[in-house]
Amino acid sequence: MTATIKDVALRAGVSPSTVSRVISNHPRISEKTKREVRQAMEELGYHPNMLARSLAKKSAEAIGILIPSTTEEFFMNPFFPELLRGISEVAKREGYDLLLSTSDTGKEDVRTLTRMIHGKRVDGVLLLSSRMQDPLMQVLKENPFPATLVGRPQDDTPICWVNNDNVAAAYQATRHLIDLGHQRIGYLGADESLLVTRDRLQGYHQALDEAGIPADRRLMFASTFMEQGGFMGMMRLLALPDRPTAVVASDDLLAFGAMRAAGELGYRIPEDVAVVGFNNVRLTEMSNPSLTSVDVRIFELGTAAAQLLIEQVRDPEVTGKSVTVPTELVVRHSCGGNNRQGGYGL
Repeated sequence: MTATIKDVALRAGVSPSTVSRVISNHPRISEKTKREVRQAMEELGYHPNMLARSLAKKSAEAIGILIPSTTEEFFMNPFFPELLRGISEVAKREGYDLLLSTSDTGKEDVRTLTRMIHGKRVDGVLLLSSRMQDPLMQVLKENPFPATLVGRPQDDTPICWVNNDNVAAAYQATRHLIDLGHQRIGYLGADESLLVTRDRLQGYHQALDEAGIPADRRLMFASTFMEQGGFMGMMRLLALPDRPTAVVASDDLLAFGAMRAAGELGYRIPEDVAVVGFNNVRLTEMSNPSLTSVDVRIFELGTAAAQLLIEQVRDPEVTGKSVTVPTELVVRHSCGGNNRQGGYGL
């Protein structure tokens, strides 16, 4: 015999309305009561009809996540699983499911976002990247809908967003190498239409300008946020007659590729070329040598983005709000400055 909500209430010693509030994760129910009700549900094998509940509440109780059209980067770069872990923790705690949607092209991104908005399958949507002249921002301007961007909008689109100060973080990483005595500093970036790439490149330039070091376009290489892109970029940089003695990579995967290229060409890290990465993924401590990297607090970016989105879902008056997650330069062995252990925070 299938258990009912009344059976759960009887087992937990509460009213059926309390069980209903626990299922909807009502904030006024104590954690003790929630645990007791959930235990009773598990013991009785009770599973609420979430579709019926969502129809009654006129809420999908789900968050849509629009995975960037560069899906290979998404599934292979450790940044995104950690970001999803942060998003998932908040969604689970607040009673929301996650709906992930992938696409292969920018045009398909637009169609996917439009379906999410009009299909009533999600209450809000998370966008995981931002670029110049982003057509997704136009979709949101024309179709007001709860949305949070991981990154920053290019213009005054009234969208909520969560980001780091990537200009300041890249400035700090480059400044660290300058302080170690480097004058020829290369830069490995990704697609220059991405705002995160532009911001980090700006910080790199600011540090050079402040130190009176002229920028050299030959020292800058743009690819994808993939290990192979860093490998190709470093090969090109080290082939220069006046090669760099240090490199700032705007992603740890690029840095790993750069380190592999240097090793294959017989260069030692950091004795011959110093390397600094970005994101501080878990593999940075396990690389050989361990990678100096800017910690962007990926998990915190995810939790902040999910919290901000749910805040909009519950209060439509919330618009244009932003959160800046602090960063920290974690100094290890790949830059040659590991005699000063610890980090430099922003």
